[in-house]
Amino acid sequence: MPRERFGEQHTFLPRRAYLSFPEIEKVVAACKPLGLEKVRITGGEPLLRPDLHELISRLSGTGLEVALTTNASLLPQQAAKLAEAGLDRVTVSLDALDPEVHSQMSDSNIPVGTVLDGIEAALEAGLTPLKVNCVVQRGVNETEVIPLVRHFRGTGVTVRFIEYMDVGRTNGWQLGQVVPSADILTHLQGEFDLVSVESQRPSDVARRWAHSDGSGEIGFISSVSEPFCGGCVRARLSADGMLHTCLFASGGHDLRAIIHNGTEGPALSDAISAIWSRRDDRYSEIRSEETAALPRVEMSYIGG
Repeated sequence: MPRERFGEQHTFLPRRAYLSFPEIEKVVAACKPLGLEKVRITGGEPLLRPDLHELISRLSGTGLEVALTTNASLLPQQAAKLAEAGLDRVTVSLDALDPEVHSQMSDSNIPVGTVLDGIEAALEAGLTPLKVNCVVQRGVNETEVIPLVRHFRGTGVTVRFIEYMDVGRTNGWQLGQVVPSADILTHLQGEFDLVSVESQRPSDVARRWAHSDGSGEIGFISSVSEPFCGGCVRARLSADGMLHTCLFASGGHDLRAIIHNGTEGPALSDAISAIWSRRDDRYSEIRSEETAALPRVEMSYIGG
């Protein structure tokens, strides 16, 4: 979380404001009849939540695929327990192999070696297919693109490059800082022989390419240069129970209050369905100076 806004003086949510694990399970179960197929635990850093494996076990028990996005710093200690609890796979955020660039991009002191150890622990625990997400920001980490692909080639890890986005209001985003995915692909094609891979489903957000010799895949998520609002099927639930229908939403819908009023099962499904059916989010498609002035929740609040 951006330390200039969330420093030592910031008043964080009291734990009583969080959704409990049973309450999160209720929301997930209510979404299942609506077509939910996968649940992703994200953050912030989700491995900081005490006893996260208990939530994983509850969600896995619903029969849904359960994934996790993490900075991997705590994976060496938790990967085996998470896998045993039913976690299916992991995505790791890693924007650079160079220690200084990694520190600048992540605004942290987590060593790159610790992240790589976490990836190895996840692989050993069978949390696959494993993906590494790299946000590319012009002038900061473009030079890390080829080293990342080279490092993970042949390991079974898919590296995905994500265009730098204007999520929230604290990252000082400017359009000139975006490196379009098409430019990254052209850059990589000068080094590697890549072939296009067909998407598995229309709602997939990543465009896939593979090494021609079968030694791995690369993905591109291009929400700035090639927005995919029309095919978006993702809802986001915050730790305090707000349901957000878009990554760039100005606000959310209070499911915690609905649950605390005794709503569950089909009635909760109906409430969520009503929220989803009214959504008309198209921020990435209509991005402009006018939309840039709108308030937006931070990615650390609702995840990626």
